[in-house]
Amino acid sequence: MINYEVGDDRVGRITLDRPEARNALTVEMRDDLVAAVRSARADSRVRSLLVTGTGDSFCAGMDLRASTVSQAGGAGFDPRTTSEALRIGVQTFIRELWELDKPTVAAVNGTAVGPGAHLALACDFVLVQPTTRFIWSFARWGLVVDAGGAYLLPRLVGLPRAKALVMLGDEVVGADAVTLGLAYRCTDSVEALATEAEALAVRLAGGPTRSLGLSKQLLNTTFETALPVALEREGQAQSLAACSPEMAEGMAAFKEKRPPKFADPDT
Repeated sequence: MINYEVGDDRVGRITLDRPEARNALTVEMRDDLVAAVRSARADSRVRSLLVTGTGDSFCAGMDLRASTVSQAGGAGFDPRTTSEALRIGVQTFIRELWELDKPTVAAVNGTAVGPGAHLALACDFVLVQPTTRFIWSFARWGLVVDAGGAYLLPRLVGLPRAKALVMLGDEVVGADAVTLGLAYRCTDSVEALATEAEALAVRLAGGPTRSLGLSKQLLNTTFETALPVALEREGQAQSLAACSPEMAEGMAAFKEKRPPKFADPDT
């Protein structure tokens, strides 16, 4: 199941809670995950989003019993159902996280497989601990990399390494995820992971959500954008930020030589 709650610290928290199945996503969990991210987008109380799992796994991907590919080779199987299932399924929660106009943190507490890995990598800040494992098993099953992996991985680790992860099934463990560019930070332990991820999410919730979201959009599209277009979009985004109460608070705090209070309900 998916647990979603909003704290007084203005952090939305999504927890994958199916530890007996390594938090593999059922169709219901997948849909609840999408609903939770959309709720965070629409809820003005939410200023950052934290995603994690229970037990010793973050997410083992989609439960194969819930996947159309498990029916491949069977009588009456229509391969077109696979692309449609991806569109309304794992591709949707990847897109929702990637395009969310609020900062996101993934606390990858354990193993993350395929779409489960991409669930984490679609977040802005990925924190891991020494025994965290990222695994890509698509080739083992005769599958094409999906759930946004062909888009995310080359941007994070470069094309040669992305090919090795997907085509050879190379695993990435612990601090190596930081070295390769998959993660922001590796904590000392799984206990420290929860503490540091919470602190980061709270810190982001206290930031200027409007401008952070606009910066996120600019950064996420930079690889597809020519310089003249990028500069034009940058100017448009800055104009939007200049209209926000957050910028007014930031400028006032600077002049008054005090910390800004972006998370104030009145700002």
